[in-house]
Amino acid sequence: MRVSTEWLSQYISLSEVTAPELARRITAAGIEIDVIENRNQGIHKVVTGYVKSKEKHPDADKLNVCIVDAGLDEDIQIVCGAKNVDAGQKVPVALVGAKLPGGLDIKKAKLRGVVSQGMICSAKELGMNDKLLPKELQEGILVLPEQTAIGLPIEDVLGLNDQVLELDLTPNRSDCLSMLGTAYEVSAILGRELALPDPQEQLVEVSRAAAEHISVAIEAEEQCPHYSARYITGVTVGTSPLWMQNRLMAAGIRPINNIVDITNYVMLEYGQPLHAFDADRLPGGGVTVRLAREGESMVTLDGQERKLEPHMLVIAGENGPAALAGVMGGLHSEVTDQTVNIMLESARFDGGTVRKTSRQLGLRSEASSRFEKEVDPAAVIPALNRAAALMAEYAGGAVHQGVVQAGSDVTEKTTITLSLSKVNKLLGTALSLLEVKTLFSRLHFPFGDAGEDHIEVEVPTRRGDITLDVDLIEEIARLYGYDNIPTSAIEGETTPGSLTKPQMVRRALRRFLTHGGWQEVLGYSFIDPQQAKTFHSLVPGRKAVPLSMPMSEDRSVLRTSLLPQLLDMAVYNMNRKQPDLALFELGNLFHTEEDQLTRQPEEQPALALLLTGRQGMKQWNVQPQPVDFFDLKGAVESILHYLGVTADQVKYKADEPADYHPGRSATLYADTPLGEVKLGTLGQLHPQLQQDKDLEDTYVAELLLAPLYELVNSTVVYRDLPRYPGMERDLAIVVDEQVEAAALIETVQKHAGDLLQRVRVFDVFKGSKLGEGKKSIAISLSFRHQERTLTDEEVSSAVETAVAALEQSFGAELRK
Repeated sequence: MRVSTEWLSQYISLSEVTAPELARRITAAGIEIDVIENRNQGIHKVVTGYVKSKEKHPDADKLNVCIVDAGLDEDIQIVCGAKNVDAGQKVPVALVGAKLPGGLDIKKAKLRGVVSQGMICSAKELGMNDKLLPKELQEGILVLPEQTAIGLPIEDVLGLNDQVLELDLTPNRSDCLSMLGTAYEVSAILGRELALPDPQEQLVEVSRAAAEHISVAIEAEEQCPHYSARYITGVTVGTSPLWMQNRLMAAGIRPINNIVDITNYVMLEYGQPLHAFDADRLPGGGVTVRLAREGESMVTLDGQERKLEPHMLVIAGENGPAALAGVMGGLHSEVTDQTVNIMLESARFDGGTVRKTSRQLGLRSEASSRFEKEVDPAAVIPALNRAAALMAEYAGGAVHQGVVQAGSDVTEKTTITLSLSKVNKLLGTALSLLEVKTLFSRLHFPFGDAGEDHIEVEVPTRRGDITLDVDLIEEIARLYGYDNIPTSAIEGETTPGSLTKPQMVRRALRRFLTHGGWQEVLGYSFIDPQQAKTFHSLVPGRKAVPLSMPMSEDRSVLRTSLLPQLLDMAVYNMNRKQPDLALFELGNLFHTEEDQLTRQPEEQPALALLLTGRQGMKQWNVQPQPVDFFDLKGAVESILHYLGVTADQVKYKADEPADYHPGRSATLYADTPLGEVKLGTLGQLHPQLQQDKDLEDTYVAELLLAPLYELVNSTVVYRDLPRYPGMERDLAIVVDEQVEAAALIETVQKHAGDLLQRVRVFDVFKGSKLGEGKKSIAISLSFRHQERTLTDEEVSSAVETAVAALEQSFGAELRK
C-alpha cells in the first residue's frame, strides 16, 4: 500500500513529523515501511505558463517558437520541438536558472538562431512516471487543465511536494489497505485526533427514488452476504480534478476519467472496492449476484473473453454476466464518454471465492487484492455514499434517493473481556487500568468496565484480525512500545533445541560435498510429464502426481526423480562453455500408487549426483583425464564412509536400470534392520539419452535418504595406532568373465579370518593366454595383529583358506 503523506494529512495533522520519523514510528509499531519515495525529484524554478502564440521556426521544420506568459513582468520566448504544443495551452515552464531531475540546468540559449528563454516540459522531464498519466498526456509536453492559474510553482500544482510511504502489510492488517485505516493507525501511534469525511452529510439526493430505475437480487448469499447500489443520472464523463489525479498517481494508479477515478479514489480511501456500470447498458436496470452457469463466458474490461466456471461469482443482467464479482467489470457495461446514467455498486464478496476466480483467470487487481483479505462490512454503505457525493460534485450527476440493496449490512459486534493482570503477566509490565484505557482510546476501540481489574472492549469491524484477548494484548504492546517493555529472565522448563537425525545427515552431506568441490543446485519440484517417465527404476511401479493448476505444461507434475533437471542444468552449462561439472541436489521425490489421487502422495528425500567432463585443469605437465564410472562410485563410497556406513552394510550389484548404460551401471543395496532395501542407482547415462541431450559421457547417481538415515552411525570410535607391522599378500585369481569382483572380495572377507584388515582389487586382465571366457583379477590382502607381530605361517594359512574358498565357490585358479 502506497500512502501519500499529503493525502494522509487531510485526516490527521502531521505537523512537526517528517516522513522518515513517521516511517520509523510506524515500523516500530509493527508495520514495516519498505520505501520512502520523494515525488519531487529535484525540481526548482518551474512554474505554470500560458502559451499565447505558436509560430513555425524560420530555419527548422520540427521546431516551434512560442510566446509564453509565465506570470513574470514580461512574456518569454521559448523554442519547443514537441508535436502537441499549441496556443491556448496551460503548460509547465522551466525558467532560465531552473533545475530539473537528472541534473539538467536550464539556460538562455539560441536554437537555430532564435533565442529560447526556458523550456516547456513533459511529465518525464519533471521526474514523473509518465505511464501513470492519462494516455493522451503520455506523449509530448504535459498539458495542464484550463483552470490552472499562471505562475504557480509546478510542484504545488502537480502535488509533487509529497512523500509516499510504501507499507509492507502482512495479510492480517488489511485495514491499512485504505487511507482511513492508515489514518486510524497513525492516529493511535501519534496520539492525535482524526478528522474523517462524513459522506452522508456531503450527499445531496434528488426526490426521485433509485428503486424505480434499478433493482438488485442475490442468489448466492454464501458468496455475497450484502450487495448495494445507487442510481446517478445526468453525469458528464470527463477528466477528474487535478488534485484527485495527483493522489491517484501517488498511489500508483493511472487516472482514466472522472467516474472511474472516483471509484478508485474511494477504494483507496475506504478500502472498499466499487464498480460503476453504464445503467443504460443494463437492460431492465436489474442485476443478480449469482454463480456462473455451465458454458457461460464474458468479455472483461481488458478485452479478453473469459470462460467461466460454476464456482465463479458474477453480477448478471438480463443478457448474462456483466462483471466478475470483486475482480473486474465487463466490457459491454463499462463507462464510456457517452455514458449518462450510472449504477454504482458497493458490496461484500467472499474472499475465498474472489481469490480462486482471480488466480484461475490470471486477473489480479487492486479490488481483488482487497476482497481476498475481506473488506470492512461497515464501510460498504459509507463508501457508496462518498463516491455518489463526489460524482455529483465532479461529474454533475443527480443522485437518486435511497440505496437499493439485498442481503444484510448488519454485522455481529466482537466484544472481548480483558484482564489487566493477564496483560501485565504476559507483557512483564505494570500498566494501570487507566493506561490501558488510554491506549484503547487512541486505537478508537470503544470500551467499558467489566468488574474489578477487567475491561470490556468492542472491536471495530475494520479490525477483523482481532478475535481474542491476546490480540488486544498485542495491540497494547505495540502501542506502549516494544522498547519500553522490560527485559526479564525466562521462567519455567525449557527444552534445548537440536537437529533431528535427517537434518543432521542432510547438513553433513551438503558440507561434505561442497568441501569436496561439488556445486549444489536447486531444481523445481514441478517437471514435464515426459520427464516423469524417465529414471523410474529407483521407485518402480509408482505414478507421477499431476498438479490441478500448473504454471505451465512443462511444470505440470511433481518430480519422481531429481535427475531429469540435473541433466537440463548440465545441458545449460555445456551450451555456455562450462563442460566440467560436478553437481548435486538434495530434494524430495513425490509418488503415488493411485490413478486418481485421494490422499497425500508419498514424499521421499533423495540425493542426486552428476559428473561430466574432466578431472582437474589442463596444465603444461599434466593432461586432465575424463571422469568415469569409478569416479562416481568413489564419490558414493566416500559419502557413505563419511556418514559412518561401513562397507559390509552396502552391496553393489551390476544392473541395467532404466535410462542407464546397460554395461556401466549398478544398483546399490543396503542391509537395514528391516532387511535388504534398495538404496540407489548409479552409472553412465544411456547412450541414446546422451545423444538426445547432446552431452558427453555423463555419470549420475541417485540415492534414497530414508534408508540412509537408518544406516548412519554418528558415534566416533577411536582405536590405537598400530604398534606392530602388517603383512600383505597379492593373489591373481583366474575366474569366469561373469564372476563379479565384489563376490570374490566378500568370500575372502568371510574366510580369511580375523587378522584380515583390508581387501582390494588392483588389477583386471583379459587375454587369450587365459582361455576363452576367462579373466584374471589381482587382489591385495592386508593382515595385521594389534598386539603382536604376525608370523608367515599364520598369514599363509589364512591365504590358503581364502583361496580354497574361492576355488570351491567360483572354480577359481591361481594364475601361474
